[in-house]
Amino acid sequence: MSTNRVILTSKQKALKINLDPDIYGTFAEIGAGQEVVRHFFRAGAASGTIAKAMSAYDKDFSDAIYGAEPHSRYVCESRLRKMLSHEYNLIVERLDRSKHPNRKFFAFADTVTTIDYRKTAKGHGWIGMRFQRHADEAPSDVILHVRLHDNDSGIQQEKIGDIGVNLLYGCYNYHEDPRELLKSLYDNLSRDHIEIDMINMEGPAFKNVDNRLLSLQLVKNGMTEAVMFGPDGKNLQPSDALYKKNILAIRGSFRPVTNVNIDMIMNGYSKFIADEKVDKDRLMVLFEITLNNLRAEGEIDEKDFLDRADILCSLGQTVLISNYQEYYKLIKYFSNFTQRRMGLIMGVTNMLELFKERYYRNLAGGMLEAFGILFMRDLKIYMYPQLDEEKDEVLNSSNCPIHYRHKPLYDYLVSNKRIVDLEDFDPTVLNIYSRKVLAMIKNGESGWEEMVPGYVDNIIKENRLFGYQPKEEVEETNKTQ
Repeated sequence: MSTNRVILTSKQKALKINLDPDIYGTFAEIGAGQEVVRHFFRAGAASGTIAKAMSAYDKDFSDAIYGAEPHSRYVCESRLRKMLSHEYNLIVERLDRSKHPNRKFFAFADTVTTIDYRKTAKGHGWIGMRFQRHADEAPSDVILHVRLHDNDSGIQQEKIGDIGVNLLYGCYNYHEDPRELLKSLYDNLSRDHIEIDMINMEGPAFKNVDNRLLSLQLVKNGMTEAVMFGPDGKNLQPSDALYKKNILAIRGSFRPVTNVNIDMIMNGYSKFIADEKVDKDRLMVLFEITLNNLRAEGEIDEKDFLDRADILCSLGQTVLISNYQEYYKLIKYFSNFTQRRMGLIMGVTNMLELFKERYYRNLAGGMLEAFGILFMRDLKIYMYPQLDEEKDEVLNSSNCPIHYRHKPLYDYLVSNKRIVDLEDFDPTVLNIYSRKVLAMIKNGESGWEEMVPGYVDNIIKENRLFGYQPKEEVEETNKTQ
């Protein structure tokens, strides 16, 4: 995360804010002391910045101020949003704008739980900022979720203080460049201390921001290993979305999503919900794209990423972007949030990749350790068949060409129903490959429309996704070359 900015200390940032006569607001902090506002008090000249600082630690007091939370969860996004709304509205109500015509109001809030004394719950929190760019403008919001990695609550509190100062300073100094604002959150911090796994920027200051691209930046910049966004395109906090859920995931490039992808997910879903250990009402289906897939042709093309995301979202799917090339890392990640049965849908090609030893050289126990991580969890792999055009046969679990050295392990997993065939597949789609469809789209060929789900072809054409050009434009281009 290199930058050409001069990185100031937290004290220097707090002092610069304090010395700006137009920035004025309140701090409300719950769960990790008042570590953020402490920087502003200690920097000097705080009376020009701080209208109020408070901490409502008692739940009854907190509920009386902000309202009760469902399920009595206080470290959650809804609590943070209530805190921001309540505190910002108080500023507007209580401060006469005629006396403060140039002041840009803000409300900073956080709700955090630090590591417990048994060192079992690491700690996490929600941090937010509502602020005005100009005195006569509606406010904008930046909301993020952090995971705390230090094994000492005092250090965790200090890091919350640092990232809070970075957020407040960044909102006023880098709002015109949201990516720089995002990077500035790690000034004087590292991923070893704190992990940002969700961020949303909203309001007039960020009217041109696509939060899915911010999610991508979180993974690309190493701020977290995985991010999620829902069918509405809004970023999701993984632990909230996956908590105690049955998870069914399918990995692919989805460039574009094709009829074979849909057949895979429909068959996998039907098989998964038929399992007695799966609660249909507590099920999360994920379309996963790895950074490796996004870098298929070199550097990540953000337009290409959004093309894929737009189509998956239009199909009502939840998308996971991860840096987990190895499946065992993905399952280990899911296990942070749930102990319920999980499922992976994969084709024969991915199954063969799963049994390649080069992915496990960093593990002391090699492939056996990786498979222990996979299958000590409650995991099933649903295997989708593949057409072997040379031999004119359909490959499935019974004839998958696993290397002879790994065949006993593979046979064990099949016989114990940890690897299960998807049998109700559509044989007419087995010869569809995303790379073939993509090439046809780029070359202006016809016929690809029948290889993608209904109306996806219209989305591609109307929005000119994946380099699509109407046939007549391609012909005209060829004439002029």
